[in-house]
Amino acid sequence: MTHPIGSTPYARRQKRPRWLTFVLFGLVLAPVIEIAVLIAVGRTIGLGWTILALLLLTILGTWLVRREGARTWKALREASQTGRMPSREIADGVLVLIGGAFLLLPGFVSDVIGLFFVLPFTRGFARRLLEAFIASRVLVRVPFPGGGPSSPGAQGTIRGEVID
Repeated sequence: MTHPIGSTPYARRQKRPRWLTFVLFGLVLAPVIEIAVLIAVGRTIGLGWTILALLLLTILGTWLVRREGARTWKALREASQTGRMPSREIADGVLVLIGGAFLLLPGFVSDVIGLFFVLPFTRGFARRLLEAFIASRVLVRVPFPGGGPSSPGAQGTIRGEVID
């Protein structure tokens, strides 16, 4: 009996990453939350005012993303020209891009999330969250050659020079 590639009788099913479960759950839950908030706001202030508020938030978000995007691009160019590593500017650019995507989605909840990423006074906190997330995913512990200074069998000290 022949089996297609990867479907042998003994092939194990690969486990789905945990973050993918959260993403899928969020993709299902986000529209439900947005619709519930839109209905609640519409019942409270009326349909016309709700549509006007959504339009005003869209205009404000578009203007803000353009302004902050230009500021971030200018800071990135300046950092590159001075030879400084532009890690903060790259993170800000990513956050403005993510915030702009949220501001493009219709709804009040996505607009609040987008503004959190785009506004300069909240972006610092968002940047720290992004850095913590990346550090938890990217940085790994690499064993020190020779077992490390505190382990038995350590080879000694590596001497070096820090050049700024």
